Amino acid sequence: MTLPSTRGVDVAASTELGTRLRVQVPLASHADPITGDRADPVEILAAQIPSRLPELIPLRHERMLVTPFTFFRGAAAVMAADLAPSPTTGITVQLCGDAHLSNFGMFASPERRLVFDVNDFDETFPGPWEWDVKRLVASLVVAGRQNGYDDKQVHKIAVRAVRRYQEAMRGFAGATNMAVWYARLDVEEFRAQVADYLDKQATKRFDKSLAKARSRDHLRSFNRLTEVVAGRRRFVADPPLLVPVSDLVGAEAQPEVYEGLRHLVYDYAGGLLPGERELVRSYEFKDMARKVVGVGSVGTRCWIVLMLGRDDNDPLLLQVKEAQASVLAAHLGHPEPRDEGQRVVAGQRIMQAATDIFLGSQHVTGFDGRPRDFYIRQLQDWKGSAQVETMVPRVMRIYGEVCAWTLARAHARSGDRIAIAAYLGDDDTFAEAVAHYGEAYADLNVEDHARFGRAVAEDTYLGQGQPA
Repeated sequence: MTLPSTRGVDVAASTELGTRLRVQVPLASHADPITGDRADPVEILAAQIPSRLPELIPLRHERMLVTPFTFFRGAAAVMAADLAPSPTTGITVQLCGDAHLSNFGMFASPERRLVFDVNDFDETFPGPWEWDVKRLVASLVVAGRQNGYDDKQVHKIAVRAVRRYQEAMRGFAGATNMAVWYARLDVEEFRAQVADYLDKQATKRFDKSLAKARSRDHLRSFNRLTEVVAGRRRFVADPPLLVPVSDLVGAEAQPEVYEGLRHLVYDYAGGLLPGERELVRSYEFKDMARKVVGVGSVGTRCWIVLMLGRDDNDPLLLQVKEAQASVLAAHLGHPEPRDEGQRVVAGQRIMQAATDIFLGSQHVTGFDGRPRDFYIRQLQDWKGSAQVETMVPRVMRIYGEVCAWTLARAHARSGDRIAIAAYLGDDDTFAEAVAHYGEAYADLNVEDHARFGRAVAEDTYLGQGQPA
């Protein structure tokens, strides 16, 4: 499945398409989470083992099993399989592919403004816009129930999120192409808009989150993750979460490995825009370490790179993360061959309103001699995320609406926003249907979490597949 080709906007034709689709794919049909036989979720997750580092698989299981929500976060492949037979309008957008509420967050724009946007694109892929909406809503239901909200509160949160997506898409349908492209959520402006809706405690938490996000920059990471050993700046070992490359290869191989890594960074910089390319190349490679990140990503190869500029007070930290095939690809079809790192970079640039200037990709041959795709970005730059576990219902409702607006804006950049808006209409039918979908899927997720836990405990899961 690919995005539509470049063309002018025909408002009347797109409106007519959306209206016709309301008959062909009734809005209420989106309520059913499963149509037909369902694939075994444990088998789907087991199939991911061979491509991951075997020594990190137990840690991935540990993180997924903490709660139904952490399981949901790590089970994007399971939900992709469940979404595959679901009804869709056939309108394609660039999908996040894993649009749960913890994959949105704050970060610095190139203009040094704090913005809110989708911030994880490992699974990005062209596909039905409905899939991202349903994953977001299901995540709100799973998280709301985990926080102890009652059914009425959870349902209201889900409905309001979908309604906000509808309203936002309608607004983008009436906007110019340029206005859609430049739309973004500035966090400071948003705080002023919602100030009257938050009590003192929520406002205090909001301001604390902003301050924390601004403190999470490259200098903080530099001071926390590195140290000087024998006059040389290097990463601090904290296995298995952080393992310097010098601890992974023998002493005899280190000079050759470090020289190869220097070339890797130089080659990666060659794919950046002029100016940004020269900026990266003005830094000198110093060290590299393997780092464990996230929940679902645990076991994939992720590295952080330390580079220094004019002195020890001028660091640049890059994250080099393995890009495997999107969990959506098997269900949507894809051209072969393709570079998965380029897929992630392209998806992020299409969906995000402000993108890291260091974002790039590289095809690399690993220490084991196997070629792999990676994407590179700055490690941390004013990065902040919501504390889902501490949200009261009202705050989660507002947060869900913000995520929904952001998702609509991201979809409007690549898909037929006019047709989507016409299809959604302005009543509650679609919102109620997707809220019911999210509630039913949350029930399935609880069952899958328990089943996965039993499989891990009984060791009927770990042994499947051969590590690669």
